[in-house]
Amino acid sequence: MSNREVVILSVGGVRFVTRLSTLQQFPESRLARMLNNDDREFKLVNGEVFVDRDGTLFSYIMDFLRTLQVSLPTDFSDYQRLQREAEFYGLYALAGLLRQEHLLKPRLEILEVRFSFQDTQAYFRIFGSCSATVETLSERITVFTGQQSGQSWNSPFLSQKPLIPLPLERPSHHDMAFQCGTDYSAGDLVARFVSIKPDNRKLINGTNVLGLLLDTLLKEGFRLVSTRTVSSEEKVECYSFERMQRPAGLSITMSHAPGSSGLAQAKRSQAQKGK
Repeated sequence: MSNREVVILSVGGVRFVTRLSTLQQFPESRLARMLNNDDREFKLVNGEVFVDRDGTLFSYIMDFLRTLQVSLPTDFSDYQRLQREAEFYGLYALAGLLRQEHLLKPRLEILEVRFSFQDTQAYFRIFGSCSATVETLSERITVFTGQQSGQSWNSPFLSQKPLIPLPLERPSHHDMAFQCGTDYSAGDLVARFVSIKPDNRKLINGTNVLGLLLDTLLKEGFRLVSTRTVSSEEKVECYSFERMQRPAGLSITMSHAPGSSGLAQAKRSQAQKGK
């Protein structure tokens, strides 16, 4: 087996085809040493290495060997069983990452949209528990403004002057604010339009912007959990959303010392944003 470039494994009846080098990522592991035909737990049957272990859990082990990262489904719960499997195969780096179970579990993400309408203007403020989500959303929302001096709004304003993009208000990393509609300033009519990518429309009506914003959040996996009126006098409405935030995963960085075939160093790192 040790001379093969491709190895076929049958783990609990589930078949895996992989490279020899993938199984030898950790040369000191039992999984790598099994290729030397000196472990009774691994049987060569009809050209395939048979292992009497859980094949479903082994798929996560193979993913780790290929990526050096632990990335599990949001509904995964068998952390202890997977850790035992990692220890059986001698993959102690993986077992160590799995002990950090609290970093691997999905977290509930909350997002709140507050909308108010006053005269001809609509105001939006978005709060989020994950700053990375708020940052990503702010990059998709653009406010455009334009002025019309001394003329009526019914004249062909849009075709005469280009609209100027405005930065969103960012009171903190966890919220943003913007507005749309029209108002008069020093005798000039000022208009603010809102565009939300990938939709390329520039909307001025607050109700239309709200509808597009809510639809965008639903497409991003958020679930609308409640709507309520915060202030009936100021006409402030609140829309609350939630979704399960999948962790970015835990990974290790491997380096090999010159002239050594073994693992010289393993570092744990977490690539999560918005905490």
